[in-house]
Parts: sequence; structure tokens; C-alpha cells
Amino acid sequence: MLVVDFGGQYSQLIARRVRECRVYSKLVPHTLTPEEVRALNPHALILSGGPASVYAEGAPQADSGLFRLGVPTLGICYGAQLLAKELGGRVDRTGVSEFGKTDLRAEESELFHDLPGTQTVWMSHRDSVTAPPEGARVVAGSPSTPVAAFEDRDARVYGVQFHPEVAHTPHGMDLLKNFLYNVAAAPPAWTPAAVIEEQVERIRERVGSERVLCALSGGVDSAVAALLVHKAVGDQLTCVFVDHGLLRKNEAEEVVATFDGHFHVPLVHVQAQDRFLERLAGVDDPERKRMIVGEEFIRVFEEEARRLGDVRFLVQGTLYSDVIESGGTDNAELIKSHHNVGGLPADMSMKLVEPLRLLFKDEVRRVGEELGFPERMVWRQPFPGPGLSIRIIGDVTGERLETLREADAILQEEIRRAGLYRRLWQSFCVLPTIRSVGVQGDSRTYGYPIVIRAVTSEDAMTADWARLPHDLIETISSRIVNEIPTVNRVVLDVTSKPPATIEWE
Repeated sequence: MLVVDFGGQYSQLIARRVRECRVYSKLVPHTLTPEEVRALNPHALILSGGPASVYAEGAPQADSGLFRLGVPTLGICYGAQLLAKELGGRVDRTGVSEFGKTDLRAEESELFHDLPGTQTVWMSHRDSVTAPPEGARVVAGSPSTPVAAFEDRDARVYGVQFHPEVAHTPHGMDLLKNFLYNVAAAPPAWTPAAVIEEQVERIRERVGSERVLCALSGGVDSAVAALLVHKAVGDQLTCVFVDHGLLRKNEAEEVVATFDGHFHVPLVHVQAQDRFLERLAGVDDPERKRMIVGEEFIRVFEEEARRLGDVRFLVQGTLYSDVIESGGTDNAELIKSHHNVGGLPADMSMKLVEPLRLLFKDEVRRVGEELGFPERMVWRQPFPGPGLSIRIIGDVTGERLETLREADAILQEEIRRAGLYRRLWQSFCVLPTIRSVGVQGDSRTYGYPIVIRAVTSEDAMTADWARLPHDLIETISSRIVNEIPTVNRVVLDVTSKPPATIEWE
């Protein structure tokens, strides 16, 4: 399934929702030509929303030949308006906008088959389709938008003004399934087992008989990548675990025990704490930290490769969200570089193997379960490659790392005790390198603050701050200031993404 990106904020979400229906989807630019679509031979096209008016100068357009290929095409919001504009319909600025929940009246049709005639949908538009494409019939409307959905069975063209991909449209997934299964006849074959089979074959084709190193961090991403590669090439793989001194409390020991003891995968444990701290000394710019950690990671792997002999390939647990946030798609603006993607040195001698590059986090977890990972590892919260270095806002020192590590351990212990760990996308502590005045006993203190950051999310593309119980926050705060002498203040981050990112740096 090709999701054609017109710059909408939900383009990635559309692709993810299609995959939740067990149909593989790929996000492609709106500049895709009809010839390229024929070569890809998709079951269908889905045209995303977008912030522009279809008539505005410079608005993203598409080759009208795409809509005459006979490939089932569903336009969403801007995508529906573009279909109307290109296929003999009409789009106007009516003076009436719709943002938020709207009541919809729907007729029996292919899109709305077996769905309620009256339902709630999520609208976000100023322009409206005032006449459907020539030959299409209107199958849904709202009080402000008479043409809220249309379809032309003969031309295999469908459009909806609302957003079926968002949770605020309760029957949106049912509508997508009607389009995917009934209209496009796409089989629900995108399963964890299918992903494993496909990736194992791809890894074998790329690697051949060469030896491989896997960049193992201990998180679920690199762990799943490691086991996929091991399943594909067996003893050709050696996992390299770099202890850069930026890990959480006891994490290095857990990683070694898990891979050496549980999975019996060849593992080299590199103690490189001093090396990384020396490179990070005096650095307070977050992008420089990421670049330094990424570059040093690669250098360590290259050194290990030389010790092991001729090793040509390096495996990393890069995810689709990493690629997007690092500006790796045509329509993605750079948000921040990831050490897996944007921090790689140009002169790196090894070739990359990234078996998770097209997967979202939830898909990686399902693949991990299929591979037999322990539940505690599969559901481990995401942890950044640069580690605690980007959770210290300022330059990194041994004292600050130890302070942050102890605070984070307390937070994780209490979150697990409260039964909230699996409900949160991430929960962690941040240490800003400032000090504030406090009083403990009869003495004045001058200590660091610790920021608690806890969020809920489905894929890290958007996130909401978690409403932790007040008594839990009190317990965490009390323990941190009482057990860590260098801290005298605890605060809570109550900002969503956007406008903030999940990590502070």
C-alpha cells in the first residue's frame, strides 16, 4: 500500500494504521510518477492530507496520471480535494471551516459498509469539496460539509474529507479496513512472522558469507536486530556491546547476562567509559554530543572489527521514526539527528545493515515477541543511543552521571511498583546543570534539580505527558532528595510533543 505524502501532520500515522490492519504500507513522495507506481505494483494508493490549499501557488500536486492507472485510490482531506480538482469536481473556500469532532451522515457504500449511518468523525479543513469528481456519488456529509465522502466504483476513486486514521474518528479503522480488504483486496499478510521471514532473506542476500558486527545497546531495537541477523547468518555474527558509561544503573550487567546467558549469541563487552567521557568533556551542545557519541561508537566497532579480522558489515537497530526525525524522507524536516542515522561519520569503513529501518516501535516489539524475547526486555522503554549524555542539560561529568543514574533508578523502581511501566511510553529523569538553594535539616544546600519526564505515546511521533498519581510523585520526589545528597529539588515536565520533543536534547 503506497501512502502518498502531501505534507500532512498525519501522513506517518496513516502508514502506521494501514500496518495495524496487517497490510504493508510505504510512505512515498507526491512527486512519484505513474511509471514508478506501475513498477511498485501496489494494491492501492492513499493520498494523505496536507496544510495547503489545492489552488495555492506552490501547493504540492501529483501527476494526474496516477489517478487513471486503475489502482484503487483513497484521498484523505487534502488528498480528497486533489482528486476532486483533478477529476472534474470542484473545491472551494466556502467560508465555513471544520476543526475537531463533527457529526457525519453516511449512506450504505463500499467505504461505509456495515458502519453506522450516523457517526462522529474528526475534521480539519478550511477548503471543501463542493462537487465530487465526475462520475462519483456523494456517500456522506456533515452539516457544514455536504460532500464529506464520495466514491466512484468504476474509476476506483474514493475520498473522505475527515481523518479516519485518528483515534477521534471511532469508526475510522473500520472504514480503512473496508477500503483495504474489500475495495483493494489487500490480504492481511503483514505479520511478525512475515517480517522475520522477509528480513532474514534480505540480510542473507546483503551479507552473503561476510562476517558481521552488531551494534548492541541492550534496548529492544538493537536486541531484535541482533537476533534477526543471528537467525539469518548464525556464527557470522558477533555482537559488540559498548559500555560507554552513559547507561542506566546495572544495565551493562543485565545486557551481558541476557545475551551471553539467555540467547548464547557471541558477545564482546567493550569497556569504553573513560574514552567517551574524555570526548564529551566540556561539550554542552546536544547535537555535538550526538555526533560525538555516534562517531565514537563507529570507531570502537571498527577497532573491534580489526581485532576480529575482516568484518565488512555493521548492524544497527535504526527505526522508521529515527529516519523520519533525522530528515531521511523527502518531506521530513530535520528535528534532531539520531546517532543511528545522522551521526555516522562520512569515512565509515563498514557497510550498514538496518533490518528494522522500515518498522515502527510497536512492530519491533511484536517481532521481538515472535522471536522469543523475555517480556521484560521486549517492553523495555526506549533509551537513546547517546544515553544519559543527552539527559544531562550541559556538559557531562562523572559526578553528574552518577547523580542522574541514581535518580533514574529510583524513578523506574517506583513506576514499576505502581504497575505503570507498561502503560508509559517513556519515563526518565533529566538533570539540568544548574543549582538552586535548598534547606535540609538546619543547613543550607546548593544542589541540582531533577526533572521527571513521563509520557504516553503509540509511536513517539506524538506524545502526551503522563498524569502520574500525586502520591506516586510525592514518593519519587521524597526518595530522590533524601537518598541523593547532590539533589535538593524535583520538578515535573508537563509538556506534550509537539511542541516539545520527548527527550530534552
